Amino acid sequence: MRTFTNKVMNGIGILAMGAFIASCSSPMGLSSDLDSDAQLAASRVTSPELSSLGLADTFAVFGGGAGITNQGTKTMIDGNMGTTGASTMITGFHSATFSYAETPLNVGAVTGNVYTNAPRGTASDFEYAKLVVADALITFNDLASRPDGIDPGAGQLGGLTLVPGVYKSASGAFLLTGSDLTLDAQGNPEAVWIFQMASSLTVGTPLASRSVILVNGAKASNVFWQVGSAATINGAGGGTMAGTIIASAGMTFSTAGNESVTTLNGKALSLNASITMVNTAINADGIPAIVIVEEPVVEPIVVPAVTITGSTAASVVAVPGDGFIIVDNDGGLVTVTEVGTGTIDITNDGGIMTATNTGNGIMTINSDATGVVTVTNTGNGNVTVNATGAAAITVTHTGDEDYIYE
Repeated sequence: MRTFTNKVMNGIGILAMGAFIASCSSPMGLSSDLDSDAQLAASRVTSPELSSLGLADTFAVFGGGAGITNQGTKTMIDGNMGTTGASTMITGFHSATFSYAETPLNVGAVTGNVYTNAPRGTASDFEYAKLVVADALITFNDLASRPDGIDPGAGQLGGLTLVPGVYKSASGAFLLTGSDLTLDAQGNPEAVWIFQMASSLTVGTPLASRSVILVNGAKASNVFWQVGSAATINGAGGGTMAGTIIASAGMTFSTAGNESVTTLNGKALSLNASITMVNTAINADGIPAIVIVEEPVVEPIVVPAVTITGSTAASVVAVPGDGFIIVDNDGGLVTVTEVGTGTIDITNDGGIMTATNTGNGIMTINSDATGVVTVTNTGNGNVTVNATGAAAITVTHTGDEDYIYE
């Protein structure tokens, strides 16, 4: 197996330089004990400085402005997740707070928080998500600017053993397809690897997965992949990737139908496009999980249609199209039907109310009425109704603009 070191700074001494040359010329990376000590000293001198991720450091997955999609029931995300796209662009997941378009065949558990826009997130969540992607972009640019990157295998990383350094693909793309890649820290706990590519990163092939193997103290948290376009990770399923992947144009993990879990010990951060995964385990801290969850933690609620009728306490019910109905009623008859992707939020202190939402808008109603209140929204706009004290009110809205009735 070939062993490469990065460029050696001037002044480290003849002994260290001799070890560097020997490691590059020997096909098996063999050297004397004295040479090994000198090579270790050289690698510590030239190890790149660690790049800070800022607010993105706690995120296992970030889906740019286009969301995150999961297929399969074995996906486990250990860390935070987010997107600056609509919350409806997150599908096949659940957190401790919400379910994101899960089905019996597409279930992914998220241990951390999910930062996105309404209706699944809040305005503050969305603002935080924008700060996270801004920090990720700063890191992306910092990694891309590191000088003196070398291409040890003409774009092919499979079969190599690399010591800390900056590695840049001459062709613009890195492949890890021939066999596994080994990263050797040589006992240096501060060892850092930076891989720069102007275009794509491909790990594994549709027929065989590949892994990044960390040895002699190497840490996944000190490995960075700066990807100018898209990253494709182990389309065959299985395999273990290591490090923080920051891609401009999104990434995919495995392909539909693969049951073998594809693992990333690190972070998957997309600046612009979506992230798609099939039975994927991602550990944000870079430490492999002791147990991979093989079954969903929470069974998804699949309801063909939802109608709430009568006096009811506050409740939240998932409905077709991922809409939510929130009702707090203290008496009387209330009938609420939601078949779109919007949210109905009703506070009714008695009386008869019928609310139907077949569009994608958000309906917020506070009737406090003893009479009849009927609201129908078939468009995509938001409808706000304050019907306090009304004997009978009928509101029908079919447009896409917001509508306020008070």
